Amino acid sequence: MRLLHLRWLTLPLRLEGARRPLPLGPLVLGGQPWEPGTVFDADGAATRLGVRRGQPLAVAHRLAPEATFLPADPAHYRAAMERALDALAAFTPALEGEVDPAGPTFGRALLGIEGLDRLWGDEPTLVGRVAAALAPLLPGPPRAGIGGTRFGAGVAAAVAGPPVGERLAPAERPPLAIVPAGGPEVEAAFLAPLPIRLLPADAVARERFRLLGLARIGDLAALPRSSVVARFGPLGGALHDLASGHDGRALVPRRPVDRLRAEAGLDPPVETFQPLRFVLRDLCAVLCAQLAARGSGATVATLELFPERGPGLRLVQALPEPVARAPLVERILVARLEAAKPPGPIARLGLELDGRTPESGTQLGLFTPQSAQADRLAWQLAGLTLRFGAGRLWRAALGDPEAALPEDRVAWRAAAPAGEEGTRR
Repeated sequence: MRLLHLRWLTLPLRLEGARRPLPLGPLVLGGQPWEPGTVFDADGAATRLGVRRGQPLAVAHRLAPEATFLPADPAHYRAAMERALDALAAFTPALEGEVDPAGPTFGRALLGIEGLDRLWGDEPTLVGRVAAALAPLLPGPPRAGIGGTRFGAGVAAAVAGPPVGERLAPAERPPLAIVPAGGPEVEAAFLAPLPIRLLPADAVARERFRLLGLARIGDLAALPRSSVVARFGPLGGALHDLASGHDGRALVPRRPVDRLRAEAGLDPPVETFQPLRFVLRDLCAVLCAQLAARGSGATVATLELFPERGPGLRLVQALPEPVARAPLVERILVARLEAAKPPGPIARLGLELDGRTPESGTQLGLFTPQSAQADRLAWQLAGLTLRFGAGRLWRAALGDPEAALPEDRVAWRAAAPAGEEGTRR
């Protein structure tokens, strides 16, 4: 699954700076040193002196006595991040983000962007549109990274720089680094030349890396995993997996994803069937790619047609089994669309799929009666035909049992949905 990682460095300080001018650094945000609070944020000068988020303010004062200590407004930071996450949810429901300013990942967001190119363009274009939507909500552009795993996307965001030839990144083009699409070996090749400090290792492991002369992520990945586990324990094995492009940590949506929805505008509005089918195909592909990336399948599809004037048309279609294959969903919705009568020129098309059920096939019983068995069989045959191609699946049908020649007693018919069958003997 392709993931987009967005990171706003020192976001609480940025939010404070957007409300009022800040003094010169070092700056520590959280309150005064004598107050029983912790550090919410610190600028680069204070960080170089050893100040870290979550430290008691008294400890931060001992490390940086010359720093200016500023009061924090957690409610303001939370509200700003919630507005930003709500804006990101318009791009994809597969969205993870922390809204607690005291949380360790505050100022970061992770988006599942698998299949979104059909709606928003290629990955750089998508990032530009995301940055434009966030520009009025959060100060300054985020660092953006795209990869196939959480770790790869996060590292890409950490090393992202401004566009070539520019010292600062404009709001519409944030710093972006992209791990090429591919398997773990592609991600490992991207990570290999990067410094090993980007791995989430503790201080003891970092010191061991230094003593062993391991300076790059690729140096660790080149070692046998068993040797790394023997030296560093289970933590070493996890770090070796990350360095090798393996990261099994899944995206955890901010809100449970029960339904996926996508819409497309039609300008000018259309009255004929083929343009509607073309747009429907793209919507099915986008939503099914999102479902497949999470291992889910849709059991109900809802198609909405919005005309220029007057009430719209809403078609709700139950699917025989949980499915995340776009051609199957498109096929059954096209049949419903052909039978329906759109209410005038259509200006907007919307598709919603529920995504609460794991995708799984269903084995039909041979002798056990089942409800709607013919329809379920036709659905499965349609799926096999789309997967393997027309003319590849055949089934036997009884012919003339009294025929003199055996080949006339049975006919082979193409195992395709009704209306598309062919016959051969």
